[in-house]
Amino acid sequence: MAGMDKDDVSLPKATVQKLISEILDGDLSFNKDAREIIIRSGIEFLMILSSMSSEMAENDAKKTIAPEHVLSALRELEFDNFIPILEKVLVEFKGTQKIRERRDSKFKNSGLSEEELLRQQEELFRKSRSRLQQTAPADAAAPSENSSTAPSVKSEQ
Repeated sequence: MAGMDKDDVSLPKATVQKLISEILDGDLSFNKDAREIIIRSGIEFLMILSSMSSEMAENDAKKTIAPEHVLSALRELEFDNFIPILEKVLVEFKGTQKIRERRDSKFKNSGLSEEELLRQQEELFRKSRSRLQQTAPADAAAPSENSSTAPSVKSEQ
């Protein structure tokens, strides 16, 4: 990262803590100093890998670092054991991107404005609530017409 000091960048502590917690056995704990060492090590690794990937792209006369440059950098840095899992992740990512592109294309090719699509969505929600109220047992509490149609989302911090 040109012109950036290592102290100017960090990894999200909550994300790192979550990753650590998922890996550790339930009876083990991890103190803040150990987490900080992992964060600093991760930053150092990312800076070295980015720099080496940039060199690989320059060697190919490219101005954009591509996945193959990152994989070549990992080989050069002797992290060959990461490559098979990263290749698998890359294939999955590309598949997800294709699905996303098809969805975007479907929206764009619908010929409808965003407002019209939202009206249609609200109408579908209204019909669904109506069907639910008609099929729900009399003693069950059916959602009211004024209730929010959006599901509640719990934020992780």
